[in-house]
Amino acid sequence: MGVAYRMLGRVVDAEDVVQDAWLRWSAADQAQVREPRAYLVRVTTRLAIDRLRHVQARREHYVGPWLPEPLVTDYGPTVPDTAEQAVLADSVSIAVLVVLESLSPLERAVFVLREAFGFPFSEIALTLDRGEPAVRQLAARARKHVDEGRPRYEVDPDERRNLTERFLAAAADGDLEGLMSLLAPDVRLVGDSGGKAKAPLRVIETADKVGRFLDGVARSGLREGAELEVRFLELNGADSVLLLVDGKPDSVFQLDVVDGQIASVYIIRNPDKLVGFSS
Repeated sequence: MGVAYRMLGRVVDAEDVVQDAWLRWSAADQAQVREPRAYLVRVTTRLAIDRLRHVQARREHYVGPWLPEPLVTDYGPTVPDTAEQAVLADSVSIAVLVVLESLSPLERAVFVLREAFGFPFSEIALTLDRGEPAVRQLAARARKHVDEGRPRYEVDPDERRNLTERFLAAAADGDLEGLMSLLAPDVRLVGDSGGKAKAPLRVIETADKVGRFLDGVARSGLREGAELEVRFLELNGADSVLLLVDGKPDSVFQLDVVDGQIASVYIIRNPDKLVGFSS
């Protein structure tokens, strides 16, 4: 599931790939499989590459900006807080998954297997049926592209949570001045609705434009009698906010924070990407 989601950025597509991989495994002569994990990763990766090629064609007609489907990554105290977990969380962050969208399917597969899961180049070459030198070239190109596009900073979780709470309070109170004080001058707001809910169809940039947009959204308010619920969740490795209206998922908010200011605001409103929060 970890490989498939990082390849596709959508839980439903990843689950379909894992199901197909399981069917392949069930039909295989398992006595002849010396390394089940390697076999399953190979099958999952190849299926994900095929699915990604079809998905990318559909996304060319996607209405407005595209963001990944939110993935719950807080599995409670049973998951150790280790450097390995930090690497896995970074590879599934919204910012990184957006950058991965610009890679070719093969580049994305090499990056996921190498950077997120630490597979050796020899095993990746076998998985992709490519020579090891070609895989190393793919890895170098993918790493360079991701390094150029991913945020180059580390965010303290407590700082992100504090800014998120202050951001919500300022927006809810219609405090434009307070809201503006939290935004970096070059802040970006990315809204994903897929044309199925209200959201900006282009990325909004600069503190003035983002602040006024959010202030306008807050002032428009909910319809009379609607019940609003706010939940804090860890999604894609970072504190996020799920807004429910009358018990139904309405939006997911997540912030990128740099030097104590909000550098990016991600808003996911496409109902197809919020189905997993309905129960």
